[in-house]
Amino acid sequence: MLRRLYDWVMSLAATRHAERALGAIAFIESSVFPIPPDVLIIPMVIAERRKWFRIGLVATVGSVLGAFLGYAIGALFFDVLGEPILAFYGKADAFAEMTAKYNEWGGWAVLFAALTPFPYKVLTIFSGVTGLNLVVFTLVSIVGRGARFFLIAFLLNRYGAPIQGFIERNLGLLFTVFMILLIGGFAAIRFLF
Repeated sequence: MLRRLYDWVMSLAATRHAERALGAIAFIESSVFPIPPDVLIIPMVIAERRKWFRIGLVATVGSVLGAFLGYAIGALFFDVLGEPILAFYGKADAFAEMTAKYNEWGGWAVLFAALTPFPYKVLTIFSGVTGLNLVVFTLVSIVGRGARFFLIAFLLNRYGAPIQGFIERNLGLLFTVFMILLIGGFAAIRFLF
């Protein structure tokens, strides 16, 4: 099943719809979706290495625009939408005590989440709820998401063939590591906030 999913993603990466799919995934991942765009960036760059810069740009733009949706959910719709999402991640009770501390260190938190497998969407929503300075939020989102996606795309462009072979030989292990990082990121939220 994992091999079929990998082959399907690789085939999607080579279609004319790949960039739109990447932009959409990057957009919704920044506000509500749990799967990061990296899973599409990797096969897209491997399929067409010469487009690495464009792929990094599409992921970055989609992700930063999606971050504004997360911010808006927090700022405008916290009671209706934001609170249930934060409750899903186990953070609803911690809101009151975190607001002051978050606004002091929130830029660093957003940058950390933008660069790592940590669930970025939680901090985009939290930033809106707490009213983190929008200029700071925008700048750290652009820097963090851009650094992450462009670095991944560049490395895949530079070392694509060996990386593709490594991925195909170790698909099960890489999927397991990815899931551990994803679940670990969600678990880390409970301890950090």
